[in-house]
Amino acid sequence: VARLIESGYDPNSILLLTFTRKAANEMMKRASVLLDDRCSKIRGGTFHSFANLTLRKYSKAAGLDSNFTILDQGDSEDIINLIRTQEGLISKERRFPKKETLNKIFSLSVNTEKDVENIIEEDYPHFIMELDKILEVQKIYQNYKRKNNLLDYDDLLVYLRDFLQSGNAASKNLLSTIDFVMIDEYQDTNKLQADIVKGLAQHNGNVMVVGDDAQSIYSFRGANFKNIIDFPNLFPNAEIIKIEENYRSVQTILDFANHIYDGAIEKYT
Repeated sequence: VARLIESGYDPNSILLLTFTRKAANEMMKRASVLLDDRCSKIRGGTFHSFANLTLRKYSKAAGLDSNFTILDQGDSEDIINLIRTQEGLISKERRFPKKETLNKIFSLSVNTEKDVENIIEEDYPHFIMELDKILEVQKIYQNYKRKNNLLDYDDLLVYLRDFLQSGNAASKNLLSTIDFVMIDEYQDTNKLQADIVKGLAQHNGNVMVVGDDAQSIYSFRGANFKNIIDFPNLFPNAEIIKIEENYRSVQTILDFANHIYDGAIEKYT
């Protein structure tokens, strides 16, 4: 970031996406120490905060009312629980997923772009007999959100992806203002977020990601390490810069970790 701004590029043409606002603020702060306060003027934040700002600005083109309300996890679970109650799915005799489980299933489906049926078969086979009712709850939940102008966290990303892929005038206008896309912790992105990165980079292909192909700890929330493995295929002209010096571990631990990693089937050579 500091180097780009030092080279004369407009800070507002740089988009830096991370997984926490704290991380984004920390990186902009470090860049400002290296250069000056211009670094704080870049577009920086989480995928969700960027989606929120973009969708409110281009709401009409994205098929939304700009005054939409965002549901947090607790809000989503409460609405799902209300639907469970109204549909008569709560009883001592019936083993039906709790509101937290249903929300997790629906969210995982969105972020991995897998059908709910596949997720239940793979991760919740004990609920397979309730598949029809689970799908009915999901349908009612989606309709409830649309009717009441509500978006949950996953909806923010879905609408952003669809807006970027639409190719309409508003989408092209947004992309024309972004010259550089930078993503942190890319191995933690899921399929939906990878699609968003692809959409953001379609204007000029100027995208840089930082990640570790040997690190994958968030698969339980849909992260897919193959995003970083497939990055050179998605962007054929990509330059790979290896950062191989470790400042955190003693050599014994590194030797052990590298020995395990030698057996990895999918990795950078």
